[in-house]
Amino acid sequence: MRDEELRELAGRLAAVPGVAAVVLGGSRARGTHRPDSDTDLGLYYRHPLDTARLRALAREVTGEPAEVTEPGGWGPWVDGGGWLTVRGLRVDWIYRDLDRVRRVWRDCQEGRYEVGAQAGHPLGFYSHAYAGEVALCRVLADPAGELGALRAELAAGYPPALREALVRGLWECDFCLMIARKGAAGADPAYAAGALFRAIGVACQALHAADGAWLINEKGMVASAGRLPSAPGRFAERAQALLAATGRTPEEIGRTLDDAAALVADVRAACGG
Repeated sequence: MRDEELRELAGRLAAVPGVAAVVLGGSRARGTHRPDSDTDLGLYYRHPLDTARLRALAREVTGEPAEVTEPGGWGPWVDGGGWLTVRGLRVDWIYRDLDRVRRVWRDCQEGRYEVGAQAGHPLGFYSHAYAGEVALCRVLADPAGELGALRAELAAGYPPALREALVRGLWECDFCLMIARKGAAGADPAYAAGALFRAIGVACQALHAADGAWLINEKGMVASAGRLPSAPGRFAERAQALLAATGRTPEEIGRTLDDAAALVADVRAACGG
């Protein structure tokens, strides 16, 4: 969608009772999108949200009945919204509870985060992604200036306490590799691969935190971590190779885990651990 079309749609969305602000998020906000990338519109809301009005607006802009969920319809963290097609283009409306986002931001400042189960997030949804989304989005409509005020707080920089907490979290990489060796011993590559993916994901979170860079999604996290200034040499290449070939036999899986342990040690050193 063209910029003027996005802003016009955002204005109509912001007029729906309960919607406080509308932003462009995802890869299109960051400038890393492909031609086929969806357009993600974040709808920051407060209860009660007039979902009936949202459904009516969805029908208007798509020209057909469109499913728009109640808050919580997609799970505990990706709060709900609608997957729409507007003139042949994918446009997603994604809810964010503004008061909850503010609470998460306070947690970030105090070095607290949580990881929740969420469909579409195989690593788990890291709560501080809420703050990162605000920092990286492009505001399209913000009638009361609430989201702008929150962005101004985030402009002070990545919270040092959050950085320290995520770097401390590297202990989980060692634990994951330890339990993965149980998968190796039992010739269970599925279990070993799952534990290995978790270890790599935790390492990516720590590397981004060490450089004060927000990581809001595990999709593309390895490539993103590899571009960070403090990333170990060939991090992305090594991490992708590990995940691409866990192995079939106990010996093959064991060699992969040895290489993974070496990579985690390099990440720990890069993070100052």
